[in-house]
Amino acid sequence: MARARKHHEQLTLRKVVPQKRKPGAGRPKKGKYASQCHKTRPEITRHQPILITARIQRGTASLRRGKIYQAIRRALRRAIARADFRVVHFSIQANHLHMLAEADHKKALSRGMQGLLISAARHINRAWQREGTVFPDRYHERIIKSPRQCHNAIRYVLNNWRRHREDLAGEPSNWTLDRFSSAVGFPGWKELGHGKTWAVPPDYEPLPVAQPTVWLLTTGWKRHGAISAFDVPGSKDDL
Repeated sequence: MARARKHHEQLTLRKVVPQKRKPGAGRPKKGKYASQCHKTRPEITRHQPILITARIQRGTASLRRGKIYQAIRRALRRAIARADFRVVHFSIQANHLHMLAEADHKKALSRGMQGLLISAARHINRAWQREGTVFPDRYHERIIKSPRQCHNAIRYVLNNWRRHREDLAGEPSNWTLDRFSSAVGFPGWKELGHGKTWAVPPDYEPLPVAQPTVWLLTTGWKRHGAISAFDVPGSKDDL
């Protein structure tokens, strides 16, 4: 029995009109500051300090807690073992970290920060008894190029708690220096003149940071005078 022949019908190709892109469409960004993540990292030299900010996942608890402080201390101990990347000043704020660092070259900065943030995330998650992302966005860096800029950057990192008004309520209102920073080890405070020293609680464990080696962090910043522990820094745009 012969099979019936198929009849092919030619379809008319309809012109497709592209639709307008809806707001928010496409692959979602990982974090609030993800728009900064794909910028090319600037070239650096070993003579220029770097001001670095690393933000944590939105909606997580404050970093300014004793167990998180200890978690970050453990991460910093590992970081200061590197010879090509050195964290010199450091502060812990509620939802971000600030630091001034030295790096011998661009790759040393990248690897040093990668190791520090991975270690910090692991220790922080362990302290929080959770899993998941801690630092959703890449860190932001700014190259410090002048004595004035370096002076303001040190002031910005070590007194950042006053900018965020952490010094106005509760126990911190009785502090002169931020205990969630490396401020106690900084020798350039204006208040330390005439042989004065800070009264440090006997049970206080300072954050482990490296001694500065570049001229801007050892000498250059001093051209603009000592820094007061009571100064309130402005924004990073002022640097």
